[in-house]
Amino acid sequence: MWLYILRRLGALVVVVVLVTLFSFSLIRFIPGDPVINMVGYFDPKKIAALRHQLGYDRNFWVQYVDWLKGFVHGDFGQIFHGPSGGSPAYDQVKRALPVSVELMVMSMVITLFLAIPIGVMAAYRAGTWLDKVLSTSAFALIAIPDFVVGIILLDYVAVKQGWLPSNFTYWGQDHAAHVKSMILPAISLAIGQIAGYMRLLRSDMIQTLQEDYVAMARAKGMPDRRVLWLHALRPSSLTLLTVAGLNIGALIGGTVVIEVIFQIPGMGTELFSAFTQRQYQEIQSFVAVIAIGYVIVNFAIDILYTFMDPRVRSARALA
Repeated sequence: MWLYILRRLGALVVVVVLVTLFSFSLIRFIPGDPVINMVGYFDPKKIAALRHQLGYDRNFWVQYVDWLKGFVHGDFGQIFHGPSGGSPAYDQVKRALPVSVELMVMSMVITLFLAIPIGVMAAYRAGTWLDKVLSTSAFALIAIPDFVVGIILLDYVAVKQGWLPSNFTYWGQDHAAHVKSMILPAISLAIGQIAGYMRLLRSDMIQTLQEDYVAMARAKGMPDRRVLWLHALRPSSLTLLTVAGLNIGALIGGTVVIEVIFQIPGMGTELFSAFTQRQYQEIQSFVAVIAIGYVIVNFAIDILYTFMDPRVRSARALA
């Protein structure tokens, strides 16, 4: 098992390096010259001096290796505001990352809190009118993009009705106001996830409920609630767990859009601002942090999957 974990860790390092190298290459294809954008006007001498200061006049591989060395040592580069200087990109990451992580965690909690009982109920009532209503509603919710849900909630719930705030509030300013300001963005991200997870759990649970050990538990007089939640849910949630890990990437992409819509100062908003200002070093550092977070979450889910399913654990022990 430990050998498997070490192999997975080595693979994760390779994945992070490849992702950062790929993104480092793609960033160079962004239209526009970042140096001219910083200077604000065309001055060949100042442009050349700033390009040399940023290292943009060096070889591509030299730039990448220098950035990678700095990133490993905690230097995320500089956010340059012009010839006068700039600010460390690390400060932006340190301020924005907790906000985005909190938003994604809240969204995932809402998703699982609603998707699991709805999926269990739909499987238990499979073929009935309740199952058909839940399944049809799930299909409809999956078809609605996150940003459309966010715009509707922002316009109706926050602006027109005033039930929840439309402006973001930091935790240190007001705890209650901060939680309220995160509810609508979290729901916007969770809506589509709830529908997808519910459909997936329903499908797996219907198959599990047909297993012999479930029939035996029912024959012994065990209550249906105990059969559903104790014996059927755990084996049915393995696929759900795997898909949840794979959907982290989609969740990160949705977070970028939702943060911009609700003006939340998270990684998505900072990344969007960095793209508009052609801040190469900030973009690269943000992408690297997101990639590392993604592979770590998938690694943790992969290990958790091993502990939840003895068959997987035995197969990996023999590998």
